[in-house]
Amino acid sequence: MWLRIKRILSNKTVMLRLAFTLFILLVVRITSHITVPLFDTRAIVQFMESSGSFVAILNNFSGQALERFSILALGISPYITASIAIQMLQMVVPSFKEWSEQGETGKQKLNRITRYSAIALAFIQAFALIIGMSVNGSVLVPSLEASAVEQYRYFFYIYMALVMTGGSALAIWLADMITKRGIGNGTSILITAGIVTSLPAMWTTLWTKYVVNGTGGWDIVFFIMILVLYFAILLGVVYMHIAVRKIPIQYANRQGKSDSHIPMKINSASVIPVIFAQTILSIPLTVVGFTGGGSVTGIGAWINSIFNYQEPIGFILYVILIIVFSFFYSFLTINPEKISENLTKSNAYVPGIRPGIDTKDFIAKLLFKITVIGTVYLVVLAILPILTTIVFGFTGNEANAITLGGTSLLIIVGVAIETTQQVEADASQTEYSGIFR
Repeated sequence: MWLRIKRILSNKTVMLRLAFTLFILLVVRITSHITVPLFDTRAIVQFMESSGSFVAILNNFSGQALERFSILALGISPYITASIAIQMLQMVVPSFKEWSEQGETGKQKLNRITRYSAIALAFIQAFALIIGMSVNGSVLVPSLEASAVEQYRYFFYIYMALVMTGGSALAIWLADMITKRGIGNGTSILITAGIVTSLPAMWTTLWTKYVVNGTGGWDIVFFIMILVLYFAILLGVVYMHIAVRKIPIQYANRQGKSDSHIPMKINSASVIPVIFAQTILSIPLTVVGFTGGGSVTGIGAWINSIFNYQEPIGFILYVILIIVFSFFYSFLTINPEKISENLTKSNAYVPGIRPGIDTKDFIAKLLFKITVIGTVYLVVLAILPILTTIVFGFTGNEANAITLGGTSLLIIVGVAIETTQQVEADASQTEYSGIFR
């Protein structure tokens, strides 16, 4: 391990790319503290206390920029949503599917559409967020509220939405800069950096609850139990992320034993099913918050009992959505028919399996079995924060700060492993100056 670290530190190119990435992250953190002009930040605090968990997800991904109502309040999330939508539309829109098969040229067209869609989505989200908060009271600073004419109020709302849209465009540009000149995937790095900023609050909350305010004895035991459980979950997530099922392949024009194989990740859908499930369930709760409806009586209580995954019905619906999206996305990203065709074109085959339809069926059945394991893993990881909240009796604010498992940990581990692998690959590259130098 020390040799690998020494090789990385001695590579000037890698260190410069790492320094550039850290500089961009510093810029993001500074910018995330710049509040949207004309906005009264007290409105966002009241809104987050009465809204569904969808707003909490956005706040977590933005590195708490949403609770400050920063110009980066939406962060990179509109781009992620647009990317997923464009990827799914490739199945139903012929032109998108054609571009996806055109190599680099088609990829650039899809990226351009994704960016335009992300900007439009950012403006819609920002404007809807501002309008939703204005239902419960004014969102303008008191000095402007006292002099603002009612008929011009929406012009201020549009202005603030445009500022937030510009912030999302800046986040997309900074993510591209990291991808091109820094280390790792810029979008993933920004999300991970936002999530990591919430970890100190988690450990501070635990320390305050069990050590500072604890009575000793069992409180210390619970504190140690939570630490052990957290690191056990972390190790489990790392193991499941790197776990693959290798399908051996043999080339007809090669003699002897072949080490070639097709790797299939146990969790090929990654974190996408959990994000989709949380988003779909949280949108109705957020709409109730927009309209000023409560979650105690009336239609608000009915919606809360169905779509809140901490309630029995919502919990069951949450698990069902994760299962459905897990299988859907796994078979969307891994096409057994296409893999079978590529093997046939490469004059390769799976030992003991006939090329063509038999190979396609074999890969499809294997993918189904692997997806079952990956789905169970995702469900367990997604419900762990809910179960641990019940078991350890965390309050509302404590549950928001203390997250054992869940989407955030899966994202952090995935990005950390992929970035580490890229850094090691870049550091191990040997540069040759030629025979004349």
